[in-house]
Amino acid sequence: MADSPLRVIALGGFGEIGKNLLALEYEDDILIIDAGLMFPESDMLGIDLVYPDITYLTQRADRLQAVILTHGHEDHIGALPYLLKYLDVPVYATALTRGLAEIKLKEAGLLEDSELHTITPADVLELGCFRVEFFHVCHSIPDAVGVIINTPIGAVVHATDFKFDQEPVDGKLTEVDKLRRVGDQGVLLLMSDSTNADSPGFTPSEQQINATLQDVMAAAPGRIIIATFASNISRIQQVLNIARQNNRRVGVIGRSMVNNVRMAAALGYLDTPYEELLGTSEMNNLPPEQVVIVCTGSQGEPSAVLARLAANEHAQLQIQAGDTVVLSATPIPGNEELVNRIINDLFRLGADVIYSDLSDVHVSGHGSQEDLKLMLALTRPRFFVPMHGEYRHLVLHARLARAAGIPAENMLIVESGGVIEVWPDRIALGEKINGGYVLVDGLSVGDIGAAVLRDRKHLSRDGFLVAMVAIDRATGDVVADPEILTRGFVYVAESEELIEGAKDRMWQVLRTPGAASSARNKIKDVLSQYCYNRTGRRPLILPLVLEV
Repeated sequence: MADSPLRVIALGGFGEIGKNLLALEYEDDILIIDAGLMFPESDMLGIDLVYPDITYLTQRADRLQAVILTHGHEDHIGALPYLLKYLDVPVYATALTRGLAEIKLKEAGLLEDSELHTITPADVLELGCFRVEFFHVCHSIPDAVGVIINTPIGAVVHATDFKFDQEPVDGKLTEVDKLRRVGDQGVLLLMSDSTNADSPGFTPSEQQINATLQDVMAAAPGRIIIATFASNISRIQQVLNIARQNNRRVGVIGRSMVNNVRMAAALGYLDTPYEELLGTSEMNNLPPEQVVIVCTGSQGEPSAVLARLAANEHAQLQIQAGDTVVLSATPIPGNEELVNRIINDLFRLGADVIYSDLSDVHVSGHGSQEDLKLMLALTRPRFFVPMHGEYRHLVLHARLARAAGIPAENMLIVESGGVIEVWPDRIALGEKINGGYVLVDGLSVGDIGAAVLRDRKHLSRDGFLVAMVAIDRATGDVVADPEILTRGFVYVAESEELIEGAKDRMWQVLRTPGAASSARNKIKDVLSQYCYNRTGRRPLILPLVLEV
C-alpha cells in the first residue's frame, strides 16, 4: 500500500458553472489543470468577472510543475493572467488554446515573461512524478484535449468538457481507442464533466446548427448579425461555410472576437484569411442581403457589442429595420434576465431576433447522459469524482456512475474548496481549504469583499440616507442646522414631513449632554429605527459629523 495519497484539490468548477481550476498533488509535486473564470452571479452587484482563489497554490509555489490547459474557453483559460501574475510556472496547451491564451497574456502585459509550450494529443510529458498524456475530445471549440495523468499510485483521467460528436466541424473525433486502451490498463480515478448530466440521450452534433443557419440566411431579407462566444471558433467556421453558400460575406466585430478570429485564421483553424473578412464600412455599405456580422455578447454582457447595439450606443454599427439577429448560445444560469432585456430592446429597434426558445440556434458542447455513460464504460475507473457543474449535476452524474457499476463508497461529491485523498484501495475527503471567489470590479482585482457586496445589496434594496451636521470642535455645540440627503430611499420634495422628522431626531441626539463624542453612532441608530418605523425600510445610514 502506498504511504502517500494522491490529493485532488478542487479550487474551482465543482458545484458551480465556471472558474475551473484543479490541482493534483502527490508528495512534493503539484500539477494544475485549467485556470478559468466565471461570470458573476446575480447577487454580485457591479462585479465583472470572478476568479478562483489561488492562495493554496501561492503558498506552495516551489512545488508547482506545470499548468495544463484543456481548451480555450473562458471558463478554462480566463484566469490564466491572474494566476501567472503570482506564479512562475510553465503552461502547456494545444496550438489554438495557446493562441487564445497568448491574447489574454499580451493584454495583461505578461506574455513576454510567460513560459508557454505547444502540445498535441500525441505528446507525453514528464512533469515531476507525473507522466502526462492527452486525448483529443470533441467540444464546441477545436483543439480540446482530455488529460491522462499517470501518478505513482495509478492513472487519473481528467475528462474535460467533451461529447462524442460523430460529425464534428473539424472532422476530428474523440479518441475512443485511446480511452479504451487506458481503461484496459486500469484507471484509478475518473473525473468527468457533469454540465449536462440532467439531459437524456447523446448531445447532438455541432453539424445540427448548419440546417438552422441555412434556413436563416436563405430567408433573411437584410443583414444577419450572429452573437456567439468569441472563442467559439467552430461556430464561426460554420457561419463562414453557410454564408458562402448564400452569397454572403462575413465580418466580425468586438475586440475579443476580432483578436481571436485573426489568431485562429493565422494558425489555420479558419479557412478564410482574416484580410478577406468585412470591415465595418463594408458592413454598413454593402447591400444588406450580402452581409453577415459575427459579434460578441450572446450572454448579455453589458459591455459587449450586442448589448451596445441593443441600446443603440455602438459607435460604428446600428441596428436597422430588416436586420436578423441570431443569439447562437444558451444563456448561462444567472444571465437569463440580461439576455431577455437585450432581446426585447432588439425587437424595439425593428430587428427580427432568433434565440434558443424559438429555434435550434445552439448545440451544447457538453456530453449528455449517454455521452457520460460511454466515458464511464470506456475508462472503467475504480474511483469516480464528478466535476464541472452545479451541485445537482454532480449528484445526477454520480447516479449514472452508480448505475454503471461503480460502488457508492468509491465515489465522492465535492464542492470547490474540497480536497479528496485517493489511495489504491480507498477514497476519502480531506481537509477543507479556501475555494472562494476573487472578484474583479473594473481595474480592481480582489479588493471587493463580502462587506462591499453586502453594502451594494443594501443600497440596491433600500437606498441610502446621509445625515450631515457641523459641530464646534472646542465646545461640542451644533454650528448649523442638520442636513439630510437621500438617494434611492425617498424623493425629498415629496417627503418633507419624513425629512423634517429625521432632523428632529438628530436634534434630540445632539442636545443630549456629551453627545458630540458619540454623535455618529447615536445618529445612525436613531435614524435607522425612525426610517424603519415610518417606511418599513432600512436605508444605509451614513452619519457625517464635521468638526469645525
